[in-house]
Amino acid sequence: MNRDEPMLLMDDQPPADASFNLRQLLIFLIPSLLGVLLFLTPIVYEEKVTIGLGLLADGLKAAVGAWLPAIAVGLLVFSSVLGLVGSLAKPRWITERRALNELFNLHPFWLALRVIGAVFAAMTFWEFGPAWVWNANTGGVVLKDLAPVLITFFLVAGLVLPLLTDYGLMEFCGTLVRNVFRKIFGLPGRSAIDAIASWLGSGTVGVLITAQQYQKGFYSAREAAVIATNFSIASIAFSLLITSFMKLDHLFVPFYLTVVVAGLAAAIITPRIPPLSWKKDEYMPGVGKQIKEDVPSDTSLLRWGLVQAVKRANSNPSPVEMVRIGVHNVVDIWLGLLPLVMAIGTVSLAIAEYTPVFTWLSYPFVPLLEALQLPDAAKAAPAMLVGFADMFLPAVLGKGIESELTRFVVACVSLTQLIYMSEVGVLILKAKLPLNLLELFVIFIIRTLITLPIIALMAHWIVG
Repeated sequence: MNRDEPMLLMDDQPPADASFNLRQLLIFLIPSLLGVLLFLTPIVYEEKVTIGLGLLADGLKAAVGAWLPAIAVGLLVFSSVLGLVGSLAKPRWITERRALNELFNLHPFWLALRVIGAVFAAMTFWEFGPAWVWNANTGGVVLKDLAPVLITFFLVAGLVLPLLTDYGLMEFCGTLVRNVFRKIFGLPGRSAIDAIASWLGSGTVGVLITAQQYQKGFYSAREAAVIATNFSIASIAFSLLITSFMKLDHLFVPFYLTVVVAGLAAAIITPRIPPLSWKKDEYMPGVGKQIKEDVPSDTSLLRWGLVQAVKRANSNPSPVEMVRIGVHNVVDIWLGLLPLVMAIGTVSLAIAEYTPVFTWLSYPFVPLLEALQLPDAAKAAPAMLVGFADMFLPAVLGKGIESELTRFVVACVSLTQLIYMSEVGVLILKAKLPLNLLELFVIFIIRTLITLPIIALMAHWIVG
């Protein structure tokens, strides 16, 4: 590089008048624009709203779709075998390599879940053992419907996610919307990217972004917990699927407006009450606070955001190292997350399918639904809770409800609850975010109680 060219200062806090050359600017712009195109740009393809990442994942799924359940079984068995070897025998070739040690030297609880996930996958694939495991509505849903989506989606997302998170886009956008997000949600501005990625793509992508930002010191424990449970919103594509399944297509625009209004209310209120309000603004041990969104008084937001973005982009590892990190992310999800999804998802769906547990738990909702003047309250009540097991179950239970008004409410509530153990919930636990299972259930109930009256009020106005 020519020594006379302006150089961006790479210290911890570059001055507001720091300069950079065209090459340094392009290192920020090109990857970030690619990230926007892949993750944040809505595309209408075959009458379905999706994103570039979704198209790539769907194309991969179409190419190898028939093999994906078998691939999932292979990954889960391989993961459990190496987990047993690493956790029990502790060979040096695992323990002396940090990545392998984290992946295969496990706490007994996580090891047990990994083995159970592999066993459930084998039982479902070959249909042997208790029917409650491999039934089409339990293990079949996880292995044949959910696992193929996770394998393909996270293969693509894991490899290209750095374009969105590591080349300055989050610094740039975070600076511009910092004041709004701090005042309304008590969060750093960069969390806006999480919300948009979830909204247009997938809630699981939002959790993945949140986990990585927490582990890199850009979110505190409180911020990560709040973002993961309030901003990993269901995508437009899934919302369209739900309205179609529940015969509410003709109401999609007011339907999604209702989801947005109720979701925003929950995102404002939920973080201000326990258990989220109890979380501390502590950063990942050993990493510390890495975020600086304060803007000098003599500098415009745009200028400061650009300085921070270019600094971040030009201090990144090489493209080869980025690919290595991306591959590690994919392997970690395939071998670490999939077994948990298979184990916890199957058990959750079996409880919903074969036991009256969710019906019993939903009894207190019946008088509440009746007070909100919703017909078929007794039928709708279980749908208020069953979403904790899986995001699609409320629609399955609610489809048979005769009242369009009640179906509208059930569908909207299911999309604002956000914490589904068969997918997002397991990812939150696996990502070592500062949340446990009980806290996730409490937050799920809180979000339901906040959004239900709002949705019911709007439903009476919209549906009548």
